[in-house]
Amino acid sequence: MDIQLEKREVIDILEGTDDLSIILAVKKLLTKKKKDWWDDLTEAQKEEIKEGERQIERGEFVLYEDMMKKHR
Repeated sequence: MDIQLEKREVIDILEGTDDLSIILAVKKLLTKKKKDWWDDLTEAQKEEIKEGERQIERGEFVLYEDMMKKHR
């Protein structure tokens, strides 16, 4: 598959259409920035994560391995 040929074909198709919805859909698809999962969180969720980070910084945590030893 020749990528340059594929690009040219897409450009030719776009140049041949007058359907604005198709043009806008292709534009949106090609300009869409990669979304960060953090942006999908609520403010409450973000605050819980930040509080967890503060707890770790203060040493207020239990290692997973230690917790599992207690419950086996």
